[in-house]
Amino acid sequence: MTNHFEIDDGFIAERNRESKAWVEEDFAHLAKQLRRRKVDIEELVARAGSFRVAIPSWGVGTGGTRFARFPTPGEPRDIYEKLEDCATIFNLVRSTPAVSLHIPWDKPDNITELREFAAQRGLRFDAMNSNTFQDQPGQDLSYKFGSLTHPDKAVRRQAIEHNLECIELGTALGSKAHTVWIGDGGNFPGQQHFRRALERYLESMREIYDALPDDWLVFIEHKFYEPAFYSTVINDWGTSYYCARELGPKAFCLVDLGHHAPNINIEMIVARLIQFGKLAGFHFNDSKYGDDDLDSGSIKPFQLFLIFNELVDAELSKTANFNPAYMLDQSHNVTDPIESLMMSAVELVRSYVQAHLVDRQALADAQEKCDPLMALATLKQAFTTDVSSVLAVARERAGGAIDPIAAYRSSGYRHRKAEERPAKKEARASGIV
Repeated sequence: MTNHFEIDDGFIAERNRESKAWVEEDFAHLAKQLRRRKVDIEELVARAGSFRVAIPSWGVGTGGTRFARFPTPGEPRDIYEKLEDCATIFNLVRSTPAVSLHIPWDKPDNITELREFAAQRGLRFDAMNSNTFQDQPGQDLSYKFGSLTHPDKAVRRQAIEHNLECIELGTALGSKAHTVWIGDGGNFPGQQHFRRALERYLESMREIYDALPDDWLVFIEHKFYEPAFYSTVINDWGTSYYCARELGPKAFCLVDLGHHAPNINIEMIVARLIQFGKLAGFHFNDSKYGDDDLDSGSIKPFQLFLIFNELVDAELSKTANFNPAYMLDQSHNVTDPIESLMMSAVELVRSYVQAHLVDRQALADAQEKCDPLMALATLKQAFTTDVSSVLAVARERAGGAIDPIAAYRSSGYRHRKAEERPAKKEARASGIV
């Protein structure tokens, strides 16, 4: 491929020099505060530097709603341009070295070439994602009334074969996991036989599960509603857990923050799946009304912190079968996708570091003494601590930007990509509903 514009390390270092003074001042001030709480700030920097979250290939494109989609100038037109944008995010925030592909949107013509292209940019491939919630050009049978649970065995066979293809592609790309989300369900009472649909799902998934390489995992993703509005086959974490348990030790339950009923206690669901040894990981986003796919931490930052409180508690406790996979899953309708993904990645690291500030002994004591106010105060002390300087120092030490969004904007990256990638009128960016 032709060499395209990239933000180089020299430019990032130059921008960092302009911000270094305030970062050092804030960092020193926070270090003094934390010493009074017997917390070593360097340990927090190490924690921040170790956190990793995958970028979804579809996330760098412009999303949309049922009403319209407003393309971003210079949005990627193929998987190689998507990887260019993912590499830019990684270079600036340093916590996103993996990319999750969606097939057939990202199906490569040359697997070796794609893998080398990613490796040259410091990227690797995270979990693969299948698509049986849309009909694709040239597809023989329709998924209008279901895929892995369709009454017609031929449709189920087609959906199974697609998932097997995803595993084969992922194996060649170095992935180690496969995520299955289906939109199967019903829009009207009586449309589906609930029990038979779930039985067909398990029958289909067993064949997919059996095709997994020995060192692979399969992630089951549930969703409360949409695109089916009356009933969804894999509708909640309990159904997901039941299916994962039925399939075997390589099957785990994925949590998407927007896939739950309104006001649900997601952090408790996370705790349950950790306790049962079946937490696969996350698709991080945020929501106000439904599956909004908004930027992580933009609506409910305290909820995000409480989720990480459970995750860090399990991490520090060395809980068995705890190795969660983290990925962003967002739809960027009115923002620059690169900026949104960078801000979201930063917010995840923020919540992770803040969760490490929780005084675990004080929290346990408050719980044992039935002191709810002190338990909440212990959590709030960690949540209200501004760890921005810790995150900035961790990024800088890893070669990233102290202020990723400011560096990105000053580089002119979006303008340069708009010149390199002239839009095609017929082109549409794909995104998950």
